[in-house]
Amino acid sequence: MTPTAADPTDPKPLRADARRNRARVLEAAENVFAAKGTGAPTEEVARVAGVGIGTVFRHFPTKEALLEAVLFARLSRFVEEAEAAVAAESADPGEAFFTFLGSWVEMSSAKNAYFEALTAAGVTVPVAKSDIGARLLAALGVLLSRAQEAGAVRADLVVGELIPVIIGVARAAEYAGPDATLRDRAVAILFDGLRPSAGDRH
Repeated sequence: MTPTAADPTDPKPLRADARRNRARVLEAAENVFAAKGTGAPTEEVARVAGVGIGTVFRHFPTKEALLEAVLFARLSRFVEEAEAAVAAESADPGEAFFTFLGSWVEMSSAKNAYFEALTAAGVTVPVAKSDIGARLLAALGVLLSRAQEAGAVRADLVVGELIPVIIGVARAAEYAGPDATLRDRAVAILFDGLRPSAGDRH
């Protein structure tokens, strides 16, 4: 059977010092993996965190457990940003919607690196069916509805269609690589397909 990752963002209650150590390791891991890739050794994470390797393994028994935890921490922050955008009720719903999609695209390449590393290790991460996934879709649905009501997004678009669109845009952005101008231009062209046509605006 393929192992399935539990949500590592909801650990068992820990003492205050243990919570601080766990948070320090997670922060260090995210920085190390961002700089050196997900193949960076756990020993490097411990060094950057300023803790012993035993402390890392007490909280994250395997490299895969650490990758899962970093992935879920990133996704949790992203969902919180989405929910904050919903709560803010922007005066320009269209701008809020496309800004959120742009943030999703920026986050996607890092997220994909974690998914690929975990998949290679035989770990399935069911984000779409997790609480994080449900909250993300709920926030996306609100932002989409508001943008549609404001006439900034085509009226026939539904949340279920948005997911493959976002994935496709993110892959296009990854393909553009370090060329920021090309990446931004490609994203803008693809996002234009979500806007109402000239006929729909009348």
